[in-house]
Amino acid sequence: MRAVWRAARAAVRRRRLQTLVIALVTLTSTTAMVVALGLVDAASAPFDKAFGKQRGPHVVAAFDPAKVSDAQLAKAAQGPGVAAAGPFAQATVELASGPANNYGLGNEITVVGRADPRGPVDRLDLWAGRWATRPGEIVLNRDANWLPDDLGKQLRMPSGPALTIVGFAFDLSRTADAWVAPAQIGALHPTATQMLFRFPDASSEDRLRTQLGTVTDGLPADALTASRSYHTLKDQVSSSARAYTPYLMAFGILGIAVAVLIIANVVSGAVISGFRHIGVLKAIGFTPGQVVAVYLMMISVPAVLGCAFGTALGNLLARPFFEFVFMGPDAGVLHGSVSVSAWVNAVTLIGMPGVCVLAALAPAVRAHRMSAAWAISAGSAPRAGRALAIQRRLASSRLPRSVSLGVGLPFARPGRSTLTLAAVVLGVTTVTFATGLATTMNRFGNAGRDAYQVTVYASDFRDGKEVQPEHSDLELQSLLRELPGADEVTARGDVDTRMAGSVHKVMLEGRRGDRPQLDSVLTDGRWVRSSGEIVAASAFLRQNGLRVGDQLRLEKGDRGERVLVVGEFMDSDARLVVTDWSTFTLLAPRDKPIAYHVKLREGADPAAYARSARAADAGINPTPQGANTVTQTIIGSATALTLMLAVVASLGVFNTVVLNTRDRRRDLGMLKSIGMTPRQVTVMTVTSMAVLGAFGSLLGVPLGMAGHQLIVPRMADAVDITLPSYMTDVWQVPYLAGLALAGLAIAVLGAFVPARRAGRLTIAEVLRSE
Repeated sequence: MRAVWRAARAAVRRRRLQTLVIALVTLTSTTAMVVALGLVDAASAPFDKAFGKQRGPHVVAAFDPAKVSDAQLAKAAQGPGVAAAGPFAQATVELASGPANNYGLGNEITVVGRADPRGPVDRLDLWAGRWATRPGEIVLNRDANWLPDDLGKQLRMPSGPALTIVGFAFDLSRTADAWVAPAQIGALHPTATQMLFRFPDASSEDRLRTQLGTVTDGLPADALTASRSYHTLKDQVSSSARAYTPYLMAFGILGIAVAVLIIANVVSGAVISGFRHIGVLKAIGFTPGQVVAVYLMMISVPAVLGCAFGTALGNLLARPFFEFVFMGPDAGVLHGSVSVSAWVNAVTLIGMPGVCVLAALAPAVRAHRMSAAWAISAGSAPRAGRALAIQRRLASSRLPRSVSLGVGLPFARPGRSTLTLAAVVLGVTTVTFATGLATTMNRFGNAGRDAYQVTVYASDFRDGKEVQPEHSDLELQSLLRELPGADEVTARGDVDTRMAGSVHKVMLEGRRGDRPQLDSVLTDGRWVRSSGEIVAASAFLRQNGLRVGDQLRLEKGDRGERVLVVGEFMDSDARLVVTDWSTFTLLAPRDKPIAYHVKLREGADPAAYARSARAADAGINPTPQGANTVTQTIIGSATALTLMLAVVASLGVFNTVVLNTRDRRRDLGMLKSIGMTPRQVTVMTVTSMAVLGAFGSLLGVPLGMAGHQLIVPRMADAVDITLPSYMTDVWQVPYLAGLALAGLAIAVLGAFVPARRAGRLTIAEVLRSE
């Protein structure tokens, strides 16, 4: 075995270019796969672990207390294999605007009367303070954004008791916004009874629905008013990760395919150009199996190194990437706690070298079958040119002789040329797919961004206290419109409502002013024209089974309005619906705008306008519009991966030209001896690869377009949005014309340096090597 290792190590040192190519391609592929597989795992594993630790409910159900008693519910929950918590009285409570904003709760919260944070289902994490055990106390459901002195403060309600905050608990299942003692809940006027269920089989939404139907079968009709499955919550938490996963997996698979092709090409070339070396090894006593082992080990060394560095780089890049993906309210407990799992690292560290060895096995077996005498004689004998017949036919054309010879060269080694062509095709496919993805994401990120340049918030926080504006609502809107540079001003108000018959909150957004559509991009229907109409986010319609033309009832406190869905706009917020100010005030007559969106005149400076607004009223917070970080992240990562794969494909071409030049040294010397200039040799060699590049473009561009049409809709579906056609129809003639040159660029860039070196090869060097 020591002799095999020495021979393999010598081969690695001698074939430095091939070693570098293999290391780079495995590093690139492994990095992409670590991030992609880590993201797939992070989309579910951390949530499942935290959910299991808290014994989270598979179904959160709300019942009408007027139709079913607590005793009936407790009896129904005693089914075989069913674990339950409750019944708990549930109230919807309206908060005063100041404290609500201070704690980020919104202006309407769900409060549940619960005696204990523990239990058979939904074991809450009470991580600050204590549980509410007496009237006048409340515990908030929070996992961030709190200060130690928040404990002991009061939560005030326009009509109802003031409750002292005695603790903070975190509930991943979001069964409530706050909890009070059972003795307190009666004063909050509960309107529902909550039950929390864990069922034996929670593998699918349909199975949960069936098991819930079995539990409620003996209850009065219409006793169940609403229910929510944990699958819905899990989808919300992991939606961002699911949006990134398709394109990362696509790059990972493309990287593996390029790695397999280039490694097979490298080993095949090493065997063909090393006939004499193989014969010598066998002549000095190496068995056929040992010869195969030499070539497999020659591949394994750079492959293992590339995989090791790729895994380390993937873990390094994954952490900030995951923190970006899992940020925001839907990410909850996952933010800052996700990382690449051990199984992902194990798969890449073991799997990628295994793939490389399998790719190298077929050409290496060829060395196994050779006899020592045949290998030595084949290694020193002149090789017949398989491209001769084609070159003779091309000689009668009007092409320059160096070009006609170059066009015929790929046919001399059809197997090697096929592998190189496949690598170029994948490189062009990657460039085409990434170009389409970048165009779509640019249009997505810039959609509606010209609607306004500055957002002016109608309050500010200083030293932990809320500061109100000096002007009234209408005065402030008029003031902002009169400031230098302002063109249009639109007021926006938000209020938490609920949809009748559902436990889901609905964020009702009211708009008033010059541009009520703001940055919303309609994908179906029309915009609001009169009172009682709404437009809804794509995610809201999908997750609630609604569509344009349906009606629903929105409720807030004791108020309710029936509204008509007249349009759908592109947004991934599953709670968001938008209406005009008249409908908004029917449900929230006391609410005022929380922000004003200002569109500036052409050439106006957003920062200068923000300074002017702040000087005009010290109680507002003007903020210029920031960059779209999601778009920048996807485009940036896709561009980096594309460049890496394109460089790797070019290195594959580079390797092919080096092998071709080494194989045809005798032919090059003969051509030079009859008068071919170095420039003509360079042109001939580059042309041989340009032919493959042209064919690579013809095949790769359609494949990249197909990949774009396959991947982009899946990214949109992952976050429940509908993309308008202009974001997906990105293939115009100028784009396609530029992409058609991608294969040529990859081939020419990869071939140029070794072609120049071949052009400088002297006749004396060829004769000396013979």
